[in-house]
Amino acid sequence: MKNGLIIVLVILIFVGVGGGFFVGMKYQQRQVPTAGQFGTRAGRFGGAGATSGQNSMRPIAGQILSADSASITVKLADGSSKIVLISDKTTINKTSPAAMTDLKVGENVAAFGTANSDGSVTAQTISLNPTLRTGQ
Repeated sequence: MKNGLIIVLVILIFVGVGGGFFVGMKYQQRQVPTAGQFGTRAGRFGGAGATSGQNSMRPIAGQILSADSASITVKLADGSSKIVLISDKTTINKTSPAAMTDLKVGENVAAFGTANSDGSVTAQTISLNPTLRTGQ
């Protein structure tokens, strides 16, 4: 009799744990992500509609307006511009190996990096003449 009671209790525990897990999974599936939960909200690639939290990866895409040894200024699709800072750790790509000297006025670029408090972006990667889907 005592063994039967223990077996019933163990089965009830397994059913309770399994049921709780199932209910939790169903609850999580119904949750809708909030705006900004993934660092950006719907908008043009690197344009005014794209926002992200401080120090998160931020894509910037457009045409180089000016370039020097430490930064480039990129004209965005919405007509605004963004300063992209370049460090020794920034990699610069194109279909063949590229260098800082390849960043010239008029070139199309896509830069990915971290947002700074002054609105500039410190680039981790810059791609020359990228093929971008801008959603426009």
